[in-house]
Amino acid sequence: MRQFLESVKIALAALWASKMRSILTLVGMIIGVATIIAIVSLITGMNQYVAAEIDQLGATTFIVDREGIITSEETWWERMKRKKLTTDDMEAIAKACQGCEQVGGREITMRKIKRGNQYVNDAYVMGSTANYPQIVDFEIETGHYPSESDNEHRRSVAFIGYDVIDELFPGVSHIGKTIMISGKEYTVIGNGKRRGSTLGQSRDNYVVIPLSTFERQFGKRRSFEIYVKSQSFESMDETKDEVRAVMRARHKLKYGDSDDFEIFTAGDIMSMWENFSRGAFIVMVGISSIALIVGGIVIMNIMLVSVTERTREIGIRKAIGARKASVMWQFMSEALTLSVIGGAVGILCGIAFGKGLSALSGIPMGIEVWSIAAGILVSGGVGTIFGVYPAMKAARLDPIEALRYE
Repeated sequence: MRQFLESVKIALAALWASKMRSILTLVGMIIGVATIIAIVSLITGMNQYVAAEIDQLGATTFIVDREGIITSEETWWERMKRKKLTTDDMEAIAKACQGCEQVGGREITMRKIKRGNQYVNDAYVMGSTANYPQIVDFEIETGHYPSESDNEHRRSVAFIGYDVIDELFPGVSHIGKTIMISGKEYTVIGNGKRRGSTLGQSRDNYVVIPLSTFERQFGKRRSFEIYVKSQSFESMDETKDEVRAVMRARHKLKYGDSDDFEIFTAGDIMSMWENFSRGAFIVMVGISSIALIVGGIVIMNIMLVSVTERTREIGIRKAIGARKASVMWQFMSEALTLSVIGGAVGILCGIAFGKGLSALSGIPMGIEVWSIAAGILVSGGVGTIFGVYPAMKAARLDPIEALRYE
């Protein structure tokens, strides 16, 4: 340990003697490690965010709709040709499905929301069944969600998000006030909890109205999303089979015909996201590794220059008894110290960059301890690998020839 600390001390002194060269040498290593740390942190944060969002769907809930999870343009075009789902499909499932605890649904459009001279552009207007919050764990902060009675009587009531509150009701109570949606007046009856934004897109820019009111004002041209909550996690597969049988019967599909609708769960969505994020992670880390390799090559070149500049010093050390292993270890220590310092600075830069990007874009950030440890290990490994050749060259110098070097 004493020999190691002494070697590190000598290495730091040598690096400090050539500060500018050392700083320039570190740039490649810093960029490589910083990029990896930032990528890992942002992808981890996104995974945590997606998992939290999907968890709101619930372990016993699944969705029935026309499109499902689309992974290609070809799939999108094929599914756009399908028959649209309707509220009649939802009612048929609710009536026939024995394993269903709750069956609800929603339709969505985008509209401008107005109050006097103030307005909110491109807000999500959702027509919803009254039981939607129980199916997907939708959090209510004030007032109440559109009820069964509101749906039955097609009342013009609205449940709003915080973007609408902030823009249209700054500093005043919104409950009981009115807003305009496409020329029609709605009375505000409640609001959801603030959810913030991600990837620059707000999750609070919405208005919920009764489904019956939505269809009266905007028609039934859109495909309907059906949300089904199974009685238990264990009976999910049986419940999905029940729903599939009902839908196939309603759509008059023959035995050999493929489904013209999709059934998917939170797990299906999460699996798709994990596959995407895993592929993105591998690609981005592979690209950032190029900077690490460049940094390693720069370290090797600088160490070779250092060996040449210190040839006489090496000759003196060997002449007074220094062994090859000692000389080799000294230069390996310098390469390792240089790379570890670069890795540590890279980690700090990566965290700072990730936090800055998170603050600007709303992308959540999750710092993993293993990624920090990996950053140090990778930088140290690169320094060790690329420091071997210069260290071996220094150790093999003939002391007599080295002492003659000018």
